[in-house]
Amino acid sequence: MSKSVQTLTPNRHTRRQLLLGTASAAALSLGHSPSWAAGQNVSGDALPGKGITVLPVKSALAEENFQTLLVMKALEQLGYTVKPWEELDYPLIHVAVANGDATFMANHWNPHHAEFYKQAGGDARLARKGVYAAGAAQGYMIDKKTAEAHKITHLDQLKDPKLAALFDIDGDGKANLIGPNAGWGGEAVVAHQIKAFGLENTVSYTQGNYPALIADTLARFKAGKPVLYYAWTPYWLSNVLRPGQEVVWLQVPRSSMPGVQAGTDTRLPNGRNYGFPLNNEYIVGNKTWVENNPAAGKLFEIMQIPINDISRQNQLLREGESKPSDINRHVDAWIKAHQKTFDGWIAQAKAAAAKS
Repeated sequence: MSKSVQTLTPNRHTRRQLLLGTASAAALSLGHSPSWAAGQNVSGDALPGKGITVLPVKSALAEENFQTLLVMKALEQLGYTVKPWEELDYPLIHVAVANGDATFMANHWNPHHAEFYKQAGGDARLARKGVYAAGAAQGYMIDKKTAEAHKITHLDQLKDPKLAALFDIDGDGKANLIGPNAGWGGEAVVAHQIKAFGLENTVSYTQGNYPALIADTLARFKAGKPVLYYAWTPYWLSNVLRPGQEVVWLQVPRSSMPGVQAGTDTRLPNGRNYGFPLNNEYIVGNKTWVENNPAAGKLFEIMQIPINDISRQNQLLREGESKPSDINRHVDAWIKAHQKTFDGWIAQAKAAAAKS
């Protein structure tokens, strides 16, 4: 199993190559351009972001495009020149933002990405204020038919070889648990919990391209076969395999988290324990840049969208509306439907710049 945190240690030259690829020399100096200097963000201009370049960064998950583009459009309303986003794995995203090689990410999960946040320098180098989307859940799911037929409610019941064999895909007699990609953060939790709950002899952590594996999982479900997988919300899958209807969450025997989350109580307010704490999503920016750009800093702090809106947009992706023009249309439609809220964000951001 790969150790995701180990990918946090490339040297600065390698990080820039990973982030910007074949970008021009001018782009390579983004983190040190004059537009980052204190005072440049206001300068008497009507728009506080005039003349300042912003580089967003995100993972390769298409399900993050909507949230990222919404922040980009808001920044453009403030006059910032926003470059197309770059894509990296989460550990390098945090490092890139902390080092000033990128400006912000709009999909930081707390506490899920706590290890990446800490390793990149934490609050000393990153700005994280205000919840962008609240109440993201994670955990393990099986199809409801199998759960009810075999009275499976907890993950550790799969210590029973007969129950585990129900979810065997590759013929080795062990359950195949479809899990998150390396570098996402969740893979460390899954690997840790398989050991902590005594499942190593009966459960195999199946890892690879999660979207492809989930497509296979959905096909198995439609064929009437048992399925076992890690899932989270917001994600399109929860609109197809709906918790409580087609599938059910499995509980874990106790809270058990690795790394900086060790000791975290993962029980939910309803008393159930799915093995992961509820997460909030944040917009995280480079701390120095945010301090020098109070308009953007205020924007990052106050923007907030309902998590169900993200899930609905993700379902549109699943239904084929996944081209850049589609995502742009989705964001514009959301802004139009919430115009008063959006305009309020811009007004508060401008006010913050005026006070600085």
